[in-house]
Amino acid sequence: MGRYEEIYQRSIKDPNGFWGEAAEGITWYKKWEKVLDDSNPPFYRWFKGGELNTCYNAIDRHVEAGRGDQTAIIYDSPVTNTIQKFTYRELLEMVSKFAGVLKNLGVKKGDTVIIYMPMVPQAAVAMLACARLGAVHSVVFGGFAPHELAIRIDDAKPDVIISASGALEVAKLIEYKPMLDKALSLANHKPSKCVILQRALVKAPMVDGRDYDWDELMKKAQPAECVPVKATDPLYILYTSGTTGKPKGIVRDNGGHAVALRWSMPNIYDINPGDIFWSASDVGWVVGHSYIVYAPLLTGCTTVLYEGKPIMTPDPGAFWRVISQHGVKTMFTAPTAFRAIKKEDPKGEYIGKYDLSKFKYLFLAGERLDPDTYHWAHNLLKKPVIDHWWQTETGWPITANCMGIEQFEIKPGSSTKPVPGFDVRILDTTGKEVEANKEGLVAVKLPLPPGTLPTLWNAEDRFLESYIKPLPGYYFTADGGNKDEDGYIFVMGRVDDVINVAGHRLSTGEMEEILATHPDVAECAVIGAGDELKGQLPVGLVVLKAGANREPAEIKTELRSLIREEIGPLACYKETAVVARLPKTRSGKILRGTMRKIADGEKYSMPSTIDDPAILGEIEVALKSIGYAKKS
Repeated sequence: MGRYEEIYQRSIKDPNGFWGEAAEGITWYKKWEKVLDDSNPPFYRWFKGGELNTCYNAIDRHVEAGRGDQTAIIYDSPVTNTIQKFTYRELLEMVSKFAGVLKNLGVKKGDTVIIYMPMVPQAAVAMLACARLGAVHSVVFGGFAPHELAIRIDDAKPDVIISASGALEVAKLIEYKPMLDKALSLANHKPSKCVILQRALVKAPMVDGRDYDWDELMKKAQPAECVPVKATDPLYILYTSGTTGKPKGIVRDNGGHAVALRWSMPNIYDINPGDIFWSASDVGWVVGHSYIVYAPLLTGCTTVLYEGKPIMTPDPGAFWRVISQHGVKTMFTAPTAFRAIKKEDPKGEYIGKYDLSKFKYLFLAGERLDPDTYHWAHNLLKKPVIDHWWQTETGWPITANCMGIEQFEIKPGSSTKPVPGFDVRILDTTGKEVEANKEGLVAVKLPLPPGTLPTLWNAEDRFLESYIKPLPGYYFTADGGNKDEDGYIFVMGRVDDVINVAGHRLSTGEMEEILATHPDVAECAVIGAGDELKGQLPVGLVVLKAGANREPAEIKTELRSLIREEIGPLACYKETAVVARLPKTRSGKILRGTMRKIADGEKYSMPSTIDDPAILGEIEVALKSIGYAKKS
């Protein structure tokens, strides 16, 4: 039995022993009475009776252990031409003083605080200061529309809102304060206090009696000490990016979260205290919570906080510059970032300008890593490119090639094997396990490990409805996929990304894999559009690589032939629309569901998380040109 198998089996058969040992990796004020409290399934709780403080574990204990002079955060902002480094001691001073600011504003243990900020160090400081006081933070992605922010204000009911005057997205100025003011006018819940970070790039108008200047408050603040909280007390709420209706507030507790993230760094990412880790995401998403702020600091690493893009800040070599300049060992980002680089620099010419000798691994998650992008990145970097899969709800990876345990052979298209703690099964709609290589529903047998969602914020019924009732006894991931004979998991996308063509259930993810192998295709999406005769037909939307100057009709014919060769005539793949770009959320997920509604001429809500709303008009024009979107 290999090392991975031994660790994995123990985590499933003896979760109390396994996670009890892992919990020794963090500092507790009071030890737990029970590792796993299974007295009220499916509402499982971890480390019942234990008391700790997440901020203490992320900062204070490293300073006390003599690591105060180590760099904690590298702030790299090509959009403002700024690089700043903060040691653990400096971070402790900033966080404890800002916790003092919040305390003076009346924030106490159990209160909620909304953070609506760009990618600046103060965003991490605000999160950690809330954790220091035992307050529950809810970070809303900076630049979210006022309506969406107002919905979250009404659900979380914050006592204080923390924001900034604005941000630059490449060269475009985004003013946050007018959006915050509008959100507050729309919201029924009216927080009485807002703390505003005035950035040099734009001055925000302030409301007397309600708005406070971050820097002014910090000058007068006294440091606040850590407040012990229960392991089962909430650390934060993070709202999922639903396209319609009320967003779901994912709850993360303090104890299980700290234990799981601390365990994940050495075991999944091969990252240990003192190493330099870079997650190129945003603090507004779960990746930013887990792997920009909490996991690296809980581990005693140096974390890179990057305010920029993979391209245009200033060029497709942006990522290589950051890795080289700061000596990054492991990087984690979304496949969509690498597809953007591939589109602008297909031959990878920019990489030759930089020394990547300290760089060891590239981890990708957030969208399926199509084999073409995998091969492009792997051939370019000559380093392990690791696809791993997880969700906002789980807070850390469900499946991965665990680099710190045992490195497995990579199978392009697979996120390798279940991470210890996650009992992943492939089930049919009745909850019965399917045989190897057969498509089914990806589910995780309960209980979920520490660090995952115990429930939804003030919505236990919705938690049961969304995640438990579809497959009793399991966590329903809403993803489809299969497991091969070696135990490798292939996640093919959301269940509604499986289309039914004349009774044949076909994976759009598989078709996307095939289209992506075409030498002129930079990025693609396949949707199932309604058809009177066959129920649904696959329609491809492709973005061509820079320099692909052939006739689109020629490329479309080749793509049709590719699908026919690989899947067969039953796929009925005939139509492709060539587009300049695909609609995505700000976290990089392609909005396939919205495109499907456009193709079928159905009404759709403008997704709250869309990167650029104007793109949907372009998609509609492109779909009309091939005979779809007739009724919209």
